[in-house]
Amino acid sequence: MDHKNSPTEGGQSLLPLQQIPPQYSTHGFPPSEIYVNTSGQPVQQYGAPAAPGQCIQGPYPGQTVVTVQPPVNVSFTPLANPLPDYLCYSIFTMLCCCLPLGSAALVYSITTRNANFSGQRALAEKNSKMARTLNHVGVAVGLVFLVVFIILQFVKI
Repeated sequence: MDHKNSPTEGGQSLLPLQQIPPQYSTHGFPPSEIYVNTSGQPVQQYGAPAAPGQCIQGPYPGQTVVTVQPPVNVSFTPLANPLPDYLCYSIFTMLCCCLPLGSAALVYSITTRNANFSGQRALAEKNSKMARTLNHVGVAVGLVFLVVFIILQFVKI
């Protein structure tokens, strides 16, 4: 495409092919290194263009490295001796003995686990006792229904 025939806008060419490209600023970018390939030709790697005859390797002199560590939230430490949450017992009660009482026990078991993790010992103790009580009652109700069912089967014969 000819520069004279290129489209213009406001009297200036949109494709200034005859101009020399501007020099890149090395501010904020590490200079690239110039290597010599196998045929002896200089090859520039990616990065800001290196100054002629300048090859800098390694960190800049006087460069400071700062290591930042995340803050530690001391109010969110788990209990050293967590209270039992009876989670497996609650799942067994829910699936095998009594669904409503087992579901309630499962909720209390999960809240016990959360309270143990967040360090709330009083809440964990209350929920642990409630989960254990609901599990015991659920197993007892399930056993009573099982015994009644077996007795009814023998009476019908």
